[in-house]
Amino acid sequence: MKRQRIGVALGALIVVVVLGGLFGYQQLQQADDGSPRGGPVELPSTQGDFSLTQLEDDQLAVLFFGYTYCPDVCPMSMAVMRQVMQRLDEEQRRRVVPVLVSVDPERDTLERLTEYVSYFGDDFIGATGSQEQLEELADRYGVVWRRVETPDSAMEYTVDHSSSLYLVDREGRILQRVLYSPTPHALRSALEHELGG
Repeated sequence: MKRQRIGVALGALIVVVVLGGLFGYQQLQQADDGSPRGGPVELPSTQGDFSLTQLEDDQLAVLFFGYTYCPDVCPMSMAVMRQVMQRLDEEQRRRVVPVLVSVDPERDTLERLTEYVSYFGDDFIGATGSQEQLEELADRYGVVWRRVETPDSAMEYTVDHSSSLYLVDREGRILQRVLYSPTPHALRSALEHELGG
């Protein structure tokens, strides 16, 4: 009887420890205020294996989650990034690394991404990964996307996705989140603030 009570107590203790660990892990997924916590980005890219840790201390990346077959928001956001990059001086441009992270790994091969990002400039990097890698990354950055089947279209499906730009440092710390805009003003202002211009 005594042994049975000890077994029940140990079982309860194990459950409490496991649940506590899961709760702690969940809390780590978001910052204290519920905002995205960011973190490492390590993915195959159009320039080899890409990692934020490759950035220099004074550099930052502008991350955009989208896909190359996107009909509107993605090319507009990429064009805005290109406009802003063109208006930076040479030293500022060296400090900014624009990165498109594709959330359509089925169609967006590295070859396809290479062709796509080349339309926007030599500084642009295209990156993608497995579905699991992208889901984990999107969870940390608060990115939402879903595949939408379009059986009557030659494209077969589209991808609905959130469209913010993230200014991040080499540790993956989110310096600023810039909401979607078809004009360059918000991104330009955010970059000037972070670059000290």
